[in-house]
Amino acid sequence: MDMKIREVMCKTALSPSRLPGLTYSLNPYRGCQHNCAYCYVPNVLRISRELWGNFVDVKTNIPLVLSKELKKKKPGVVGISTVTDPYQPVEKKYQLTRYCLEQLLKHDFPVSVQTKSSLVVRDLDVLSKFSDAEVIFSIATVNDTEQHVHEPYSSSIDKRLYSLQECSKAGIKTSVFFGPIYPTISIDDIPSIIDTFIESGVSKIWIDSLNLKSGIWENVKQNILDNEEMYTVFSKNVFEDKEYYKNIRKEIFKTGEERSIKIVDAF
Repeated sequence: MDMKIREVMCKTALSPSRLPGLTYSLNPYRGCQHNCAYCYVPNVLRISRELWGNFVDVKTNIPLVLSKELKKKKPGVVGISTVTDPYQPVEKKYQLTRYCLEQLLKHDFPVSVQTKSSLVVRDLDVLSKFSDAEVIFSIATVNDTEQHVHEPYSSSIDKRLYSLQECSKAGIKTSVFFGPIYPTISIDDIPSIIDTFIESGVSKIWIDSLNLKSGIWENVKQNILDNEEMYTVFSKNVFEDKEYYKNIRKEIFKTGEERSIKIVDAF
């Protein structure tokens, strides 16, 4: 993959967030190397899907801009990040997410980090000092083969689960964003998947279905056309079986109640 990395300057760091539970959003990067097939961000940012996953704009001055803004902003929960992964591979070099966390810690703003990368473990020394910090791992399947098809550049499921455990051990609140739930997951799979998340120390599980905004199905389809079985199951459960996600959701809530784990519905 020919990845274009461009260093840019930003004028603002914190943006008002409409997402539940978040006051602000903070995105140190624009663009995402993970390039997940079902990503809805190109629709949100109005970026061509052909371009998405091929570039990252690195906001090199964002820690400095953030430090100035924090002196004037009212305290509120900062979501890191909302339209890109803050721990995508480029973060290893630039460390902008870490530098931003250090600025936020000076004012002890509550933070909520969402990622698919085990790199977050690098920053546990900073995250563990916050009065209120949460790490949410996006995990849409526990099937390694399928994860590699649709999320080839993100951390493996095992690494994500291990990272969740490490965050929990460090005293940080952890959650899983179980979404978009892969249409290949069956009702019978749900209890063991929920148990896997619980064993990793999470206190909450968010759930969501596959949101087919413009261009997403075409993108997903490209990855599975060669796999007749996967293509058939995806097509059936996304387009034909109108009860599929309804039944999956029902089973998740039932299992959550049995296991006394909080389920948050993002369907």
